[in-house]
Amino acid sequence: MATKRRGIPAAGKSVQILESFTRRVAESGYDGTNFGDIAEELGISKGTIVHHYGTKDRLLAVLHESYMQRRLAEAHRILECLSSPADQLAGLLYAFVRYQVHDRHATVAFQRESVRLAGQEMHAEGDRLRNEYVELVRGVMRHGAASGVFRVTDVPMQSLLLFGSAQWAWTWFDPEGKNSVDEIGSSFVDLVLGSLLTRRTALARLSDPDGKVAETVRTCLAAAATS
Repeated sequence: MATKRRGIPAAGKSVQILESFTRRVAESGYDGTNFGDIAEELGISKGTIVHHYGTKDRLLAVLHESYMQRRLAEAHRILECLSSPADQLAGLLYAFVRYQVHDRHATVAFQRESVRLAGQEMHAEGDRLRNEYVELVRGVMRHGAASGVFRVTDVPMQSLLLFGSAQWAWTWFDPEGKNSVDEIGSSFVDLVLGSLLTRRTALARLSDPDGKVAETVRTCLAAAATS
């Protein structure tokens, strides 16, 4: 019952408020989430939420920033563990899809409210982190093109197509559905790298859901979750 949770330490309350908010935004959207429901769930007052975060929009900004901080840390870990541009891009693509089961509530909340997140002063730090992530991916694509591994393409446009494909996965991906996240990740790698690689001989290896690249991503995400 709610009354059993009134002893949560202050720092714990802050974390649990954000976790409850994130889950509720994932399930009902930003407009369908309110402080009253969060307070009732956690056995605290709405004033306690205001004390920690101020406004609902500030809570969304914290969700935005913390989400992108985690994704950037994981992306850097993946790039450190994989050496070639083809392996690195395949790893990032696998991660794009795997986020539908890894940190799922935050991923769905982030993706469904992505339009609301962009371009507001409150979300400036989150926007900066998103841009850093986008540039990290584009850097891998440019490196691949410069080294002859990828075809020379319009990298900004191609990257937007990649992110756009992953962005809407929350609307159709079912963790309990027919196709597993690894199967969908494999198909995504096959689709993207199949069009970018100058030589497709490595495509089967890169898109193998049981191969080194996919396993590296799973390992990196698991390690980041416990660090």
